[in-house]
Amino acid sequence: MLVAQRIESYGYPAESHYVETEDGYVLNMFRIPHSPKLNNAKEANRPIVFIQHGLFSCSDCFLLNGPDDSLAYNYADRGYDVWLGNARGNIYSRNNTKISLNHPNFWSFSWHEIGAYDLPAMIDYILDLTGQEALHYVGHSQGCTTFFVMASFRPEYNAKIKTAHMLAPPIFMGNVSEGLVVGLAPYIGTPGTGSELLQNQVFLPWNEVIQRLLDTACSNEPFVHEYCKTLALMWGGGVGNLNVTLLPQVAETHPAGISTNQGIHFIQNHVSNEFRQYDWGTKKNLAKYGSEVPPSYDLTKITSMVYLYAGPADASANLKDIARLPEYLPHHELLEIDDPTWGHLDFIFALKVKEVINDVAIGLFFTSRAWAVTCLKKEAHAHL
Repeated sequence: MLVAQRIESYGYPAESHYVETEDGYVLNMFRIPHSPKLNNAKEANRPIVFIQHGLFSCSDCFLLNGPDDSLAYNYADRGYDVWLGNARGNIYSRNNTKISLNHPNFWSFSWHEIGAYDLPAMIDYILDLTGQEALHYVGHSQGCTTFFVMASFRPEYNAKIKTAHMLAPPIFMGNVSEGLVVGLAPYIGTPGTGSELLQNQVFLPWNEVIQRLLDTACSNEPFVHEYCKTLALMWGGGVGNLNVTLLPQVAETHPAGISTNQGIHFIQNHVSNEFRQYDWGTKKNLAKYGSEVPPSYDLTKITSMVYLYAGPADASANLKDIARLPEYLPHHELLEIDDPTWGHLDFIFALKVKEVINDVAIGLFFTSRAWAVTCLKKEAHAHL
């Protein structure tokens, strides 16, 4: 069962939209335009929220908790026009109008390109279609990384963001303790033979046979269920507060596929302890960037109102690393989850995700409106 079917199975309207990036990737977005609980289909100018998934994931992850506890439905039930994005290379976005899926150049991208091209294309499409000037953004994990890329590399997009909610943002990564990142760092964390052999390829490809095997392995039978918990451990650092009854549904569409460059790029940032562009090695860096090392993103250009959500037990987005961000952000709020066991996947799949994350993020919309009014008053006063 894929996104539109999931949405419609609970009585919500679902729309599928396609947008082409400037480098030819065709991205499939999904929309919940209104809620059947509110009878608000004809209500004009509903606030828009655009939700973007993390690494190895896709738009399904924001639906799997069902209509009571999933972020997408919770927003719809509060009157939002909900849009779910899908980055290039995952199961919904595997077309390009200029190159074949089977060509190595198709996979020659990292999360830099997702932030520089995919997010702007999807945001422009949404705003053009709805006639609105700005929207709310919610990202999980890589969905935060790509937002930071967009808002710093293409800072004109800050004007199109009302609020940005960063759930477990891996930006600076020097303190990350996630096993795969730490374990692979000596081999592919700096340019060399290891990264050259692995880059520009599909990693964890999705196909129906593999997904059906995973779905079976993640059934509710106690023995095989332990295998699926191991998958969660590899993907997000552990089961933690995870609603393990969701694992069979997660396995239907996850892992959704990425370019190997995305993983290598994260590991490079862990080794450098900087937030910068992909490191191709000295020779190619000089040709591409004009410097021996890749340039760092200028985070001071991010003028959006940014809410940073940090989990104390998050091995992929460490609280110490997240605490470095406020000094660069003129408008921000750092929200530490008051649960010492809260981990990386808990932000989307925890048993208590609605009360701990979803209700807070939705409630901050009203705070952001007050913040915007205050800014407008200050600006008006400055011109007196």
